[in-house]
Amino acid sequence: MNAIRTARERAREELVGKIKMSARHHLALQGAASLSLRAVARELGMASSAVYRYFPSRDDLITALIVDGFDSLGECAENAAAGAPPDSTPADRWQVVWEAVRAWAVANPHEYALLYGSPVPDYAAPQSTVGPAARVGLVLIGLVGEALSRGTLQPVERTARVAKSVAGELPNWAATRLVECWTQLFGLISFELFGHLHGVVEEPGEFFTQTVRESGAWLG
Repeated sequence: MNAIRTARERAREELVGKIKMSARHHLALQGAASLSLRAVARELGMASSAVYRYFPSRDDLITALIVDGFDSLGECAENAAAGAPPDSTPADRWQVVWEAVRAWAVANPHEYALLYGSPVPDYAAPQSTVGPAARVGLVLIGLVGEALSRGTLQPVERTARVAKSVAGELPNWAATRLVECWTQLFGLISFELFGHLHGVVEEPGEFFTQTVRESGAWLG
């Protein structure tokens, strides 16, 4: 019985994977706004009803792609931080993580656009996307917290306040500065991928690395 169930689970996972792969192909060609389950079913040579069995609506499929994208990006950031040399400082790992996030975005521009580009019309992301979306931020929070505990974090004056759920155990000035850096990270990447640096910066990668170095200097 277990063998039969396992075989069915494998078959289900394989089919779900094919549906998602086809959906990503459509993202690359037409964008999320034009994604439809019928088009995916057509590409896979399946009846629409078969696709609806796994994803009852277009929104369910988009949510699955968003969760996968955030999880992939988050895992990339986590692995970058964990893979840094043992004697690396929080500032060293800060740079490694930022570079890894950019590399993921450059390698997966359409997935990045789904996560951080224009909102998909008539789609509201459910609560299930929040945890995966927070993974990169949690890596950065961990690095700031480590620098604070080491006594290397350089204080900055900030009067704006961020939500307690974001700040956690960090003092408000550190949490506020962290949010500034977080928006800078994805702002830089978005400007590069969406063409806003064209004709402005000759080498986006070099510009990014320079900015990362300066943004991480406050970690000491």
